[in-house]
Amino acid sequence: MIYYLVGLFDKVSYKYMESIQKSLCEKYNLYSSETNLPKLHITLEVITDPCLYDLDVSLKNIIKNYSKFEFKLNGVICFDPPYKSVNLNIKNEGIIYELSKKINYNLNLQGFNVRKHIEDWNLHISLANTTFADREWSNSEYLAACNLAKDENFSKTITVDTVELWKPINNNNEMVVKQYELTKIISDAKHIRP
Repeated sequence: MIYYLVGLFDKVSYKYMESIQKSLCEKYNLYSSETNLPKLHITLEVITDPCLYDLDVSLKNIIKNYSKFEFKLNGVICFDPPYKSVNLNIKNEGIIYELSKKINYNLNLQGFNVRKHIEDWNLHISLANTTFADREWSNSEYLAACNLAKDENFSKTITVDTVELWKPINNNNEMVVKQYELTKIISDAKHIRP
């Protein structure tokens, strides 16, 4: 099974991004009113078929050195078909990028099956796509949504306050495998190295 290690947001950050997500999904009718929208998150790492006990030990050891931290949104990035995904873009820099690299590097050293070529991965927060949606939007709807989102100026500062390990299902009660608190204060991302 594939597991996702994700960064989650404080309430203020989440509410801001959720309003954008709801607006896009409602405009293009991607979800029925009874369906919960996917939980907003940043994917820090993807791990395939791990021993969960060993993974938990490794992640606790890495994450114990981190506290809540901020990053700035950098506009919108869209992933074309087959993904048809509209996302908030995050620059590959600062604590968020260093944490993602450190997790990838350390887990890879320990023999876990993680992403290859992490430098090619764009950090992002998915707002709207066809994964878990009630219907697939057309190419023209996707392009219109992408252009509409790109016209907005999304440059707000966002706070990450929790890291979780998820199973790939859209059920908040069943997808969370582990939760990791961010505790230690890091004042300068340059001091963090894999």
